Amino acid sequence: MIWPPPASTIAVVVVVAAASVCDLNSRRIPNALTLGAAAIAVSMHVLLNGWSGLLLAVSGWAAGFVLFAPLYAVRGIGAGDVKLLAAIGAWLGPVGALWTGLYGAVAGGILALVVALFRGYTMAAMRNIGTILRLWSVIGVRPVEGLTLADKSSVRLPYAFPLAVGAMVTLWLR
Repeated sequence: MIWPPPASTIAVVVVVAAASVCDLNSRRIPNALTLGAAAIAVSMHVLLNGWSGLLLAVSGWAAGFVLFAPLYAVRGIGAGDVKLLAAIGAWLGPVGALWTGLYGAVAGGILALVVALFRGYTMAAMRNIGTILRLWSVIGVRPVEGLTLADKSSVRLPYAFPLAVGAMVTLWLR
């Protein structure tokens, strides 16, 4: 392990920790945090590496955004989650964004399973997934009424936490 850690590592740890706390407390991730973190990442990369730093930060931001935008389009996650992964990508580059998204998805799946088990609705969750997949096979991929974030009675997972886990694993394996 490199000591002291690079500024990008420290920044990502601070951003995902703050986002997790905000998401756990209010189920929202502030734009000031995600957009501010991305802007600082771009600025830092440009100052340290010029045009190649700009390319790294912007392509990382775009990769994070594009990776989670489809999930937002079907109302499976919130816009703050998309912007958080984009901000992480601005710090870690496109490969870091992709690995963070992958590890975050695994952590999110585990969290969803644990929550479903503890709240006693594992079978209902499996039926909902089946319903979504069947409808998508007929009508195409789009939000499914009653099974999106707009449904106030549904269980919502604070997805900043799985993204934080994904970012930590990505940083650890770097």
